[in-house]
Amino acid sequence: MGGNQEGRSRIGSGRRLVVKVGSSSLTTPNGMIDVDRVDALVDVLAARTRAGTQLVLVSSGAIAAGLGPLGLRARPKDLATQQAAASVGQGVLVARYTSSFARYGLRVGQVLLTADDMMRRSHHRNAQRTLTKLLELGIVPVVNENDTVATDEIRFGDNDRLAALVAHLTHADGMVLLSDVDALYDGDPRRAGATRIAEVRGPEDLEGVELGTSGRVGTGGMITKVQAARIATGAGVPVVLTAAAHAAQALAGADVGTYFHPGGRHPGTRLLWLAHATTGRGRLHLDEGAVEAVVARRMSLLPAGVVKVEGDFAEGDPVDLCGPEGVPVARGLVNYDAAEIPELLGRSTRELASTLGPEYERELIHRDDIVILEPARA
Repeated sequence: MGGNQEGRSRIGSGRRLVVKVGSSSLTTPNGMIDVDRVDALVDVLAARTRAGTQLVLVSSGAIAAGLGPLGLRARPKDLATQQAAASVGQGVLVARYTSSFARYGLRVGQVLLTADDMMRRSHHRNAQRTLTKLLELGIVPVVNENDTVATDEIRFGDNDRLAALVAHLTHADGMVLLSDVDALYDGDPRRAGATRIAEVRGPEDLEGVELGTSGRVGTGGMITKVQAARIATGAGVPVVLTAAAHAAQALAGADVGTYFHPGGRHPGTRLLWLAHATTGRGRLHLDEGAVEAVVARRMSLLPAGVVKVEGDFAEGDPVDLCGPEGVPVARGLVNYDAAEIPELLGRSTRELASTLGPEYERELIHRDDIVILEPARA
């Protein structure tokens, strides 16, 4: 427990924090923004901001906030209507935050991001610069996924993962995930006998834990929150998961919710984003020797080790690398268009250079552009 409290104190004394709040913590049962709940959250965040902490607020709720104005009784299932609701609701949401923070003389800045923004190095560097400058100017950035333009194939789908990536992007001292559940439990908290998990040091602490499904209003359930916590802690950022009602205690470093200890390794931005902010645009199927070279020996992927190509992708796109069983074991940024690769399969780079030209002597994917996916580490 000593390590637990010592770790929580990092959040209590942190100078830059990311706070994520879910839709269900901000809205009424019929989908309208709950002014009292928003104001209660802002009361806590404003107090911490005025005390000198730089806060980034990652807020869901745009789609939920658009349900009422559009006369919808439930979250739409089709992407087009979700995007329409987000278009209406994002304005409602930010207007509410603007008004609420203004009570304390604080200003907010809207930052809308997509997974595609995070895939492209120039885009995420621009996002990093913008967030840093907003914080330096004393502005509270309010971050959300840009649901109005995100495609069904390339989107976060929840803001938990986005919050973890923003925490890494901004070099945050800690992250607090707020939801309608006060902690992670070893079973369904609605059932008798479920026990709060006070801290998580690694995956072994979650063995046998029931994580449940997504909620009625939002898209992120406990599964996505645990995944987000693993992303953040893998980048060295401690995480507290608790209910929005306990936001003040969590930010103060009190023993509430579940504390996720940060990992010892701090991967570079490039690999973290490749692993967690991208979706493979296609697949390259590898033979056993290539899997061994890429996963175990961390070598570049050469055409000789690829037996099949799937998908329509361009040079520079992320693609999944699959083993003989068809399971993705790694992801990388490919150096060729999909249409070029079939002619290269099974051939050495020396042979390709002599027959097709020196530009074909390069690898399919350079080792610096490959990240090993978690199932392959198990």
